[in-house]
Amino acid sequence: MAATTAAAAARLLIVLAAFLGAAPRGADALRSLGVGGAGAAGGAHGDAAVDLDATNFTAFLQASPESFAVVEFFAHWCPACRNYKPHYEKVAKLFNGPDAAHPGIIVMARVDCALKVNLDLCNKFSVDQYPFLVWGPPAKFDSPQWKPKQENSELELIDDRRTAERLLKWINKKMRSSFSLDDKRYENESALPKNASDPEQIVRAIYDVEEATAHAWQIILENKMIKPETRDSLIRFLQILVSHHPSKRCRRGSADLLINFDDHWHTNLSLNSQESSTLLTSVAGDNICGKGVPRGYWMFCRGSKKETRGFSCGLWVLLHSLTVRIGDGESQSTFTSICDFIHNFFICEECRKHFYEMCSSVSVPFKSARDLTLWLWRAHNKVNERLMKEEKDLDTADPSFPKVIWPPKQLCPSCCRSSSRTADGAMQVEWDEDEVFHFLVDYYGKKLVSSYRETSMDSHLLVTKQVGSISDDSSAASAATVPIGAALGVAVASCTFGALACFWRTQQKNRKQRKNWN
Repeated sequence: MAATTAAAAARLLIVLAAFLGAAPRGADALRSLGVGGAGAAGGAHGDAAVDLDATNFTAFLQASPESFAVVEFFAHWCPACRNYKPHYEKVAKLFNGPDAAHPGIIVMARVDCALKVNLDLCNKFSVDQYPFLVWGPPAKFDSPQWKPKQENSELELIDDRRTAERLLKWINKKMRSSFSLDDKRYENESALPKNASDPEQIVRAIYDVEEATAHAWQIILENKMIKPETRDSLIRFLQILVSHHPSKRCRRGSADLLINFDDHWHTNLSLNSQESSTLLTSVAGDNICGKGVPRGYWMFCRGSKKETRGFSCGLWVLLHSLTVRIGDGESQSTFTSICDFIHNFFICEECRKHFYEMCSSVSVPFKSARDLTLWLWRAHNKVNERLMKEEKDLDTADPSFPKVIWPPKQLCPSCCRSSSRTADGAMQVEWDEDEVFHFLVDYYGKKLVSSYRETSMDSHLLVTKQVGSISDDSSAASAATVPIGAALGVAVASCTFGALACFWRTQQKNRKQRKNWN
């Protein structure tokens, strides 16, 4: 039986090699996603600003989700630079790190021009004094040469930065904002993005999908939720993540977990508390979405209060993004995997119960990705309707992000044919489900990953911030229309990752069984 399985897998790999150019074998195929590797860059201990050098400067900034960047070029031997550092840090703490008042807007970094490795980099930016601050979109810092008065450039020299107050005043003038050095996290609700009316805000959600995936994994480990009766459902969900997670590095992490799953969680898993603690320590260091995730803050899913939105929002976005990426033949298995994952691993008991009731009410198997995508959309709206009533009665709603029937007209005017209210005030909407489906595919497919840029980073270089990693070339397969050749390639690769994961795990089991018999 093992020989037959190996032969079938070998034939599959030969076909893939002919189609994709070169297909690694066994675990190498999964590790070709970039599993493993190390490397780091960050600020000094306790610093909010990120220390960069010539080896990671471009890769880090190109992978940053923030709209703008400030880079300070300095020299560590310069007394004026040492005296300026507290001012720069004061502003950086507003925007960088898990306790930032305004995360995800501006990334603040620094480069030490006194280090030989950075000489060419500093010359490229015409640094002629210290400290020297440059402002602009992160991706625009990848330029062959820049001068302070260069025309038609989106980079700009910050010429008024002597104190923290003056630097922030310059930023506020540039952005037409009203940030204050006294701002604290979850204050100043007017500064939060109103994503209900701005379809472009969804591009920021890719980082929250990573955050939610990593957070869910932490919950599973910390609460020792992998048991003999739940391990198979987790394996099936991980296989979906390997093939269809919108973040490349989460696909890598899921693949790595699958490869080593039997080493950590045997079929007859039964650990005492001490063994569970040891196991948690051994696997927690390799997070499912890479080093530095979770970052500890939310961007698209950030609420105006600490207790609102966040993880539940990020998890919904993840589930929607999965349904728009699968193939028709995967619809029923994906539905089952999502339902089982929530039932076994979502720790909110009431939420888990309600979701599983919706799953149990489905009597006909799904035959297309469209049907599953629309089912999850309806389920989400049912949850929102229930929570709207509860939050109104208990006064627990987020005032900046109240629950709504979704999508609102601002996001998809053509989705709603008509709407009315019942006698009890409930909203009734006649939907154009074809329009809704096209909207969901675009919103959770193309737009969700449009902020991700492929970078020149090698797979072994993971640039991280001490305050939280925003690194890696985390591009994902778009759900938009693509040429037939590319579509076939994506489809073949997606199926292959899951198949190879199953094959590799089967081979592991066979080897261990033979070893035990001998």
